[in-house]
Amino acid sequence: MDIRTTIAHTVERLSAEPVGPPRMAAETLLMHVLGCDRAYLHAHPENELSADELQLFEAAVARRAAGEPLQYITGHQEFYSLDFLVTPAVLIPRPETENLVEAALGLIRKCGNTKPRIVDVGTGSGCIILSIAHELQKPPVIAAELQALDISPAALAVARENAKRLSLDDSVKFHEGDLLAPFASETASYDFILSNPPYVGRGEQDKVQKEVREHEPAVAVFAGEHGLDIYRRLIPQAHKLLKPGGWLLLEIGYSMKTEVLGLFNGWAETRTIPDLQGIPRAVLAKK
Repeated sequence: MDIRTTIAHTVERLSAEPVGPPRMAAETLLMHVLGCDRAYLHAHPENELSADELQLFEAAVARRAAGEPLQYITGHQEFYSLDFLVTPAVLIPRPETENLVEAALGLIRKCGNTKPRIVDVGTGSGCIILSIAHELQKPPVIAAELQALDISPAALAVARENAKRLSLDDSVKFHEGDLLAPFASETASYDFILSNPPYVGRGEQDKVQKEVREHEPAVAVFAGEHGLDIYRRLIPQAHKLLKPGGWLLLEIGYSMKTEVLGLFNGWAETRTIPDLQGIPRAVLAKK
């Protein structure tokens, strides 16, 4: 079967399933199996797939038809123009989290500290801290001390592998632990603390996409009955660990602004930043 026919048949099959744009899925999976880009598919529609290629492709399509996210099938997701490995052990990086990276980079470059101490809590794939590490290597270079934590050993294994692939394994130190517990003995030691914590309430599971509920790690998605449990624990821990004038940057759910801001008693400054739709999706708090 040639590329054109394979894609056409797959689009027809996936159109009957609630799994998102069928052509994008068909092309993405075929690029993954063939090890090519989209331009190749469009330039060579008459090329025949081998029996092995067709078998691998059909297996991948079956997984997508069953609702498994494309990123877990291909093992990759682009974030902040970098290619990250992803597995079911980590949350799939989302475009809105790039806003958190952008905000952090802006504050880091304005702080005047030539060696700021930065920690990423619940690092998952490492997409936040590794994107920051990559950007800080560009002129003007900032020799930051970068650390990341996660409670999941499997997630840390993915983050370390991403650091290695991106030649950043000497730039970031990874630690296993619950929130900031590994640094509990320190006081006023860090300039920036970042986190994209789980923020969906257990009672709100019906509001989450089915493929998220069924395939992404629950520990990275859900946090107590109303989604605030991690914020309640992390915010006071961060206040203790940050230096005066240091910043805590947190991603928040689309309707959580009021509840989360209410947890920042005693902070010098708090503000939110919106996503591209104008919805507040991150809180920036200064100690």
